[in-house]
Amino acid sequence: MAEKVKENLYQAEYLGSGTFIITKPKRTKRKLRQLRLKSPNTGMRK
Repeated sequence: MAEKVKENLYQAEYLGSGTFIITKPKRTKRKLRQLRLKSPNTGMRK
């Protein structure tokens, strides 16, 4: 892979009483395109 992976991309911060702040990286444009090509007609089935 040519992408550089930084440390601590995925983080979960506990706030108390079952509340978390979760940070994760956004999906890349390439992955989004692959997903849309694989399942093109979500939401159009009736």
